[in-house]
Amino acid sequence: MSASSVVMLPYAPSSVAVARQRLSADLSNAGLLATAVDDVVLIMSELLSNALRHAHPLPSGQLKVAWLCSDTQVEVAVSDGGAYTEPRAGRPTLSSLGGRGLGIVEYLAERWGVRHEEETTTVWAVVPASWPARNVHPELSETPVLREVG
Repeated sequence: MSASSVVMLPYAPSSVAVARQRLSADLSNAGLLATAVDDVVLIMSELLSNALRHAHPLPSGQLKVAWLCSDTQVEVAVSDGGAYTEPRAGRPTLSSLGGRGLGIVEYLAERWGVRHEEETTTVWAVVPASWPARNVHPELSETPVLREVG
């Protein structure tokens, strides 16, 4: 079971909803549990929102969103044209209006990081894949029928 995609999106806030819908549909169609889909979609939303807020677009004027889902994990990545600061999880005060995005990513993801390649910065995160339980021996999972003797 796998799903993967690379999507080029306009450098615009409306791209977050487009990416959420595409990712959610792709992972749901692959059979990933809804709770895992929700976590991955939230992570991707945070990464994409951060790119829009803090980074420049790629030389094409767009952002790149990619995901790869395998039997064991889902990796999501957002690539942009870089920023003046390095992405890092902040520690906002309770009254802060923002600054929690990468903290959420850090909490939900197994691991995350940043890659730099020429004019491109990619922030990625890996989440364990959660699939419905598979019955290895269906005959053992049937509910026994109790019968009265006598």
